[in-house]
Amino acid sequence: MTIAIAFPNIDPVLFELGPVVVRWYSLAFIAGLLIGWRYLRRQAVTSPNTVDEHDVDDFLVWATIGVVFGGRLGYVLFYKPGFYFGNPSEILAVWRGGMSFHGGFLGVVIAGLIFVRMRNIPALNFADLLSCVAPIGLFFGRLANFVNGELFGRITDVPWAMVFPRGGPEPRHPSQLYEAVLEGLVLFVLLYLLSRQEPLRRRPGLLTGVFLFGYGGFRIVAEIFRQPDLHLGLLTSGTTMGQWLSLPMLVAGLYLIARARLED
Repeated sequence: MTIAIAFPNIDPVLFELGPVVVRWYSLAFIAGLLIGWRYLRRQAVTSPNTVDEHDVDDFLVWATIGVVFGGRLGYVLFYKPGFYFGNPSEILAVWRGGMSFHGGFLGVVIAGLIFVRMRNIPALNFADLLSCVAPIGLFFGRLANFVNGELFGRITDVPWAMVFPRGGPEPRHPSQLYEAVLEGLVLFVLLYLLSRQEPLRRRPGLLTGVFLFGYGGFRIVAEIFRQPDLHLGLLTSGTTMGQWLSLPMLVAGLYLIARARLED
C-alpha cells in the first residue's frame, strides 16, 4: 500500500477585509515583482553602461502589464481558445484562474523591446539583467501553485507523493515544488554565478540564452511528472503543450549562447 504525505491544506485566501480578498497567489505575484525589482536595481549598479536605477523603476510598470496581459492572453490562445472564443466575456475573468508562463514571457519580451527602443538601451544587455531576475518570479509563482493545490503532478508511488484536494484519492508528484526548485532556485543560482564572471558579462545575450535554454530544458523535464491539462491531455507521442511551448525557448537559447560565444 502506498503511503502519501499529507498535503498542507493551506487556505488560498490569506485574509479578507470586507470586499477586499488577499490571496496567496496575489501575494506571490507581488513578491516576485518587488523582490525582482530590487534585485534588478542592484544589478543595474554593477552594469552602469546598460541601464540606470530610474529606468529600472519605470520598467516595473511595463513588466507588470506584460506579465498580466501576456499571461492571460497566452492561456486563452494556447490552452483554451475554443472556450474563450465562444465565451469572450470570460477572457477578462482572471480571478477564476488561467495564466500561462509562456504568454507572460512573451508579454514581457514585447514590453521590453518597446521600452529599450524608447530609452535607447542596449536590448541584449538589458535582457541579460532581466534573465537573472526572472527565476525569482518563477519560484514564488510555483510555490503559489502548490499552496493552491493546482498544477499537481501525475500519479506515483514515490515516498514523497501527496494527495491533492483537487487530484482525487491517488498520491501524486508535488510537481509544483520540482518546478520551484529547478526553474526558480537552480536557475537563479546558475545565472547569479555566471553573472559574477566579468568575461561572460561582456558577451551580450549569453545570460539570456542560458535562461531560455535552462528554463526550456527544466520545464520539459518537469512536464514528465506534471499532470497534463484535462482539456488537452497528452499530445503527439505522449508530449504536453508545456513541452511544445518550451521547445522554441530551447532553440532561441542555443542560438544566443552560440552567438555570444562567437563574438570577440
